[in-house]
Amino acid sequence: MIDTVFLTDYAWPDDSVEREIIESAGMRLISGPAAPLPASDIEAMVQEHRPSAILTCWAPVSAKAIEASSRLRIVARLGVGLDNIAVDAATACGILVTNVPDYCVEEVSDHAVGFALAWTRGLVLFDREVRAGCWSPADARLRRLGTLTCGLVGFGRIARATARKLGAFGCRLLAYDPFLQADVPGVHAVELDELLTNSDIVIVHAPLTKGTQHLINRERIARMRHGSLLINVSRGGIVDTLAVIEALQSGQLSAAALDVLESEPLVPAELLRERGAMLTPHVAFSSDASLLELRRRAAEEVVRVLRGEAPRNPCNL
Repeated sequence: MIDTVFLTDYAWPDDSVEREIIESAGMRLISGPAAPLPASDIEAMVQEHRPSAILTCWAPVSAKAIEASSRLRIVARLGVGLDNIAVDAATACGILVTNVPDYCVEEVSDHAVGFALAWTRGLVLFDREVRAGCWSPADARLRRLGTLTCGLVGFGRIARATARKLGAFGCRLLAYDPFLQADVPGVHAVELDELLTNSDIVIVHAPLTKGTQHLINRERIARMRHGSLLINVSRGGIVDTLAVIEALQSGQLSAAALDVLESEPLVPAELLRERGAMLTPHVAFSSDASLLELRRRAAEEVVRVLRGEAPRNPCNL
């Protein structure tokens, strides 16, 4: 029997890369629409096609979906985070869950540094003002990035790349991570409260888990330096959006640079109205090189497992 691979959704123009790899291996690819379907529709498609593997980008792969195919052997994430997959259910069923943990390290760290530069140099704000007919360089209140303290919440692969790049500007670097027990060259390991109170820029690089849901909330934003910048290039649920809006309105935050939102793709109208809000549509991971690598490696992982080989990036062994 030919193995069927179900691609739930994809954040690129077509499924050509995935299809070439899957079909060259003698397997069949069934693709859902590019835009992610709700959980119930994914469950129905799994029930219909009974795939041996699920490739998923943003679509929710629920416990019911995982249990709907007796042939299922792997759920492979086209990305890093696993918050859209019922990992515990997969584990209970003996089904592998994999990801591609390091395909976009440079892109996401570049995005974080880009947000920091956009704030210190006023790039987004001045672009808006010039387009609106305002030419007032005397109003500039700009800062030198190298004189600032930057705090990294989470210190995995991407955060370390961000630290390397910010270090080149001369920034003082702080990091909080429960797994970081000591300083590393150029970076001081601190507790979260110390990081918040001593940073001009706070950058969220943590994974979304039950323990990090709304990690950056109203109380923690209140501990940040008045007029500081909050950057989130990780997962929207880590930051309380309402608390950010309130902090922008009060001036506690002078700016918030958000590539991700807990309500995405919906953007609160109150956030759109805030002068200090810099928003991008969950694209920090994206580049021509990173997307090609992501798609190829995720599809190859599926082929590897369905051939009986060990996965290279298992997440639930």
